Order: sequence, then structure tokens, then C-alpha cells
Amino acid sequence: MASRALAGSAIAVLMGAVAGCGATETPEEDKQAVPHHSYVSRPDLAPPVVDVREDSDEASDGYTFLTPNFDTEQPSDGALILDAAGEPVWMETAEDDDLDDDIFDLRVQEYQGEPVLTYFLGSSREGRGNGEIVMLDESYEEVARVTTTADVGAGNADFHDTVITEEGTMLLGAYVPKQHDLSEVGGPTDGWVEDAVIQEIDIETGEVLFEWSAIEHIPLSETMFDYGDEAKSAEEDAEENEDAPAFPSEEYPYDYFHINSITEDDDGNLLVSARHTHTVYKLNRDTGEVEWKLGGADSDFEMGEGATFSWQHDAKRSPDGTITLLDNHSHDPGAKESSRGLRLEVDEEAMTASVHTEYLPPEERVGFAMANLQELEDGTVHIGWGMAPLFSEYTNEGELLRDVCHGSDCYGEDYKGNGTSYRSYTFEWEGRPATSPDVVVQDDDGARTAYVSWNGATEVAQWRLVTGEDEASATAGEVVDRESFETSLTVPDEAQYVAVEALDENGEVLGTGVAEEAAAQQ
Repeated sequence: MASRALAGSAIAVLMGAVAGCGATETPEEDKQAVPHHSYVSRPDLAPPVVDVREDSDEASDGYTFLTPNFDTEQPSDGALILDAAGEPVWMETAEDDDLDDDIFDLRVQEYQGEPVLTYFLGSSREGRGNGEIVMLDESYEEVARVTTTADVGAGNADFHDTVITEEGTMLLGAYVPKQHDLSEVGGPTDGWVEDAVIQEIDIETGEVLFEWSAIEHIPLSETMFDYGDEAKSAEEDAEENEDAPAFPSEEYPYDYFHINSITEDDDGNLLVSARHTHTVYKLNRDTGEVEWKLGGADSDFEMGEGATFSWQHDAKRSPDGTITLLDNHSHDPGAKESSRGLRLEVDEEAMTASVHTEYLPPEERVGFAMANLQELEDGTVHIGWGMAPLFSEYTNEGELLRDVCHGSDCYGEDYKGNGTSYRSYTFEWEGRPATSPDVVVQDDDGARTAYVSWNGATEVAQWRLVTGEDEASATAGEVVDRESFETSLTVPDEAQYVAVEALDENGEVLGTGVAEEAAAQQ
């Protein structure tokens, strides 16, 4: 039976920033950037301040993993881990002025029996990526970099999805322009199509073990991405920008398929989501043949009431046999229909699909691009809303437990910068950095204060000050609880050597950082 749970009203946005009825809209140049954290010990990091709008004791106490991207100089773009209270734990920044330094899809996976962080690093243009997947261990040291190869070429891994399998392989997608007859959709016979290619790569050797091409298996007739509309949009762009590429061309191919997730089904075959066909495909892992199509113009399933989805992301098989996905329900930023998380009951004998559960936002929320749905081990569901810069957590039955905003949507019309994250996730994680804690001592109104942080360390419970004339004579002093990402301690005026020790919950020393000021005096 379908379960449809409407979440309650969100807590009012911060600072009363939403403009009242009849108020004049703030000019773009007068809008403020999203509030961000700043740290004495790590001035290079400026993660966003998040707004925890809704929170329940039943919500997960795991860490949230996201990759916010802002249109303003600050907050920082990059990979970000937050604790359950929304406080930053780790951040790897991306360079705003480097088009090949975009970071997407930060998550925890397992490789060779050990937890690893993975994220896409590369360029992202026109809804596709060209780059590689970076793997880090629990000390944030690089384990490997994985990318496409063979005919697709190196460095062309897409950002949409990355899955490490139990066999030590990685499933990657790639966008590959190919010449193709587009007359079926109203284009030229010598046109260009954006093919979607899947490669399964042996992480250790780089060997391609499996490759699949959409254009070799899926006809143009299945697309919902109107060729005429795209041609008109390209024509308008060309009128405004003489350097705009022609459409369709190798630089601007017709993206009829738009692959955005590749996951293993419970029988070892593959489930593939194609946004521009409104379809989830089951592929035979051995032959590459399509076993069935769920949704879209050529669905093999009879779609029950409310089961139809569109422009979707992140299709996966759940342990209970259902299929989950994020139903964006739009690809237009001006759309009015809300996105939703969706769990479908799929009967592969009767070939029917029905709504099992909907995961609805507390208000109309149009995530017209990006977004994902993750089922946690305890059955709760995490949703990242993509172009709407928020993430939520629900019970398995669809009751809202947590709702958090990490972008300008938190603050209303007087703010800018967006802050979208392609996906977000919740995971358990133990970060034990190979670096030492960062400590800076500065004079605060005549008093010396040590500011300490340790980017990525999850096991620090307390900080202990160590001071003296030099390292050999230094003795332990004040112990304070870890406050947040950065903690402050008062330093005696006479101290020439200043260090801070990180202590775990048992009082064991995890690492020691020597203050910059003290180091400079030696």
C-alpha cells in the first residue's frame, strides 16, 4: 500500500530575510553572500553556515557529505563533511578560477575491505564532466585515481555517478560526442549526438572490463528532450554570443539520453538512469542488452497511479526489492511542480510498477537538476535536493526527520550565491588525518589566545595546552572540550613554546600541533 507523508512546516528562515509583500526586490549587486565560517587556524577555509530547519531525535547521528558550489567568492566551494549538528568537520576547497578543479559527489565507499572517500575532480560544462575519481583513505591520503580509458580516452570520467564494486572495480559514465543521423528527431542526417558510455574499470590495473554505449542500444525515439527546443535555445545563444558553438556539433551535440546513475542490481546486472528519456534501464552485465525499461515512452511496465516520474536521478535497488529514485519532475528552473523522493514497488512478473512511498519536502521544492536519494542501513532515507541547496532525512515510511539548508535559499531575497550540491549523503566515518593539528596564537585585546583545529579529525574530544620556555621544558596545562571545528585556549603571557594536544574520549593523545608563533620564535 502506498504511503504518502506530508511533512510539517519548516522553521522560519534565519534573520527574517524573506521580503514582505510589496517589498522592492533587492538589486543583484546589493545582495549579500551566504554567511560562512572563518577560522584563525585555517584562514583558507570558509565553509557555509547551514540552517538546520527541522531536526528530530530520531534522525541519524552520522556525518553529511556534500560538495557545495557558490556563485560568490565566499563561502568556499569544494568537498565538505558536516557533523549531525551542521558543524564542519573536513573541507577540501576547489579553486574558483580553475575550470578543471570542480569537485562533485563526495561519498564513503569500500575498497579492499577499507572505507575510502571518493569524489570527482575535473571540469563540468553543459551538464557533463570530464575528469577523474579521487580516492582517499581515512587519513585523507590519496589511494588511487581512476578514470576512463580505451576509446573513450583518459580523463573523461563523468561526475554523475561513481560506484566501487565488491570485485575492486569502478563503474564510470562518460559523455562522448558521436556523429549520427538526427533526422528522426528533426535534425540533420550528419548531426552529432551525445552518446552515454559506461565503463567498468579494474581499479588496480586500469583495464576496461565492460563497456556499453547508449546509442548502440537505445533509439533516439525514446528521448523526451525536445530537439527543436534545444535548437531554438542554441540559436538564441548564438545571437547573443558570436563564439557560441553551433548546434548540433562535436562541441555542442544533442544530449538525447543523459546518463546520471549506474548501479548494480541485486542479481549483478546494472540499473541505469537516463534523465532525458525518463527511463530506468536494466542492462545485462554480460551482453549489454536491455532486459527491461521502467518509465518513459517505451516502458515495459504498466505504471500505476502516481508512479510516473520525469527528469529523474539516482535509481537504485533497495534491499527490500523496491526501486528508489529522485523524481526531479522538471528540468526547468521556472517550474512549479515539486520534486520528490520515490520508492516504487516493481513486479517483474506482472510487469507493473506502483508507488510504495513518497518522500515529500516540507514545502514545494523544485530541484530541477541534480539531486539524489540514499537509503541508510537503518532504513532511514537521505535526500539531497540538488539545485535546491538543501538536504533532508526521512523515516522509511516518509516522515520528515531533518531538513537542512546550505545555500542562499536559507536567507531569502537579500542573499545570493546559491550553494547547490550535486548530491549529498549520510555516512559513518572515522577521519584520522596524517597531518598535525593547526595552531595559531594571536593577541586578542592584550590576552594571548591559541586557536586550534584539525581538518578532518572526527575522534577529538578535548584539547590540551602545552607551554613552556621551549619544547623540552614545556608542561601540560589547561584542557578544554572541543567546541566545534576550531577551539580557543588562553595562553600564558610568559610562554615561548606553545603546542596543543588532541585527546580522544579516553584522554589518549591523537596528535600535537605546534603554534606558528612559537615555531617562529625558536
